[in-house]
Amino acid sequence: MRGSTELRELPELPGVKVHESAYVDLPTQIGAGTRIWHFVHVLKECDIGRDCNLGQNVMVGPEVRIGNRCKIQNNVSLYKGVELADDVFCGPSCVFTNVINPRAAVERKSEFLKTYVGRGATIGANATVVCGNSLGDHCFIAAGAVVTADVPAYALMVGVPARRVGWMSRAGVRLGDDLFCSLENRQYRETEDGELVLADEA
Repeated sequence: MRGSTELRELPELPGVKVHESAYVDLPTQIGAGTRIWHFVHVLKECDIGRDCNLGQNVMVGPEVRIGNRCKIQNNVSLYKGVELADDVFCGPSCVFTNVINPRAAVERKSEFLKTYVGRGATIGANATVVCGNSLGDHCFIAAGAVVTADVPAYALMVGVPARRVGWMSRAGVRLGDDLFCSLENRQYRETEDGELVLADEA
């Protein structure tokens, strides 16, 4: 279809490119350089950063916060209570929730729980993040995993429920026993508390 892949700039949101099939409910804040693709719906009072990419069929809001340079792949819904830091990757059809015990006949909007996703985190395709949990910076949630507890920074999480099976570098490389990332040429170390940090960090 002619023009179906073209993005336009909205007068109310300078520097933001939006496909003609997408809906952006105002007021909402979106940073310059962000691209919003086919059939996306951004609800009111969201805060979306610069240079983000929202793929086909994404739903955001209301009152969701997304950092800069985030990539939200196709078929992802970010509900009220979700906050993404900078550089987060959400794989296709990954799932966020905001109520622990939903019932269609019971109103529970006052019981929405927050979900925070740290900087540089990756959430794989079809993974589920149960609400009320936090994902640490640069963690990596494998495809299809179900997160039911807080996730440490740099943790590689797999399975149902998700469990830590290793560590990932900031570059997305699984670290071996030496905790060295050859792609970054950087050394990591485990702390006495069992957390992973860069070796040159205090």
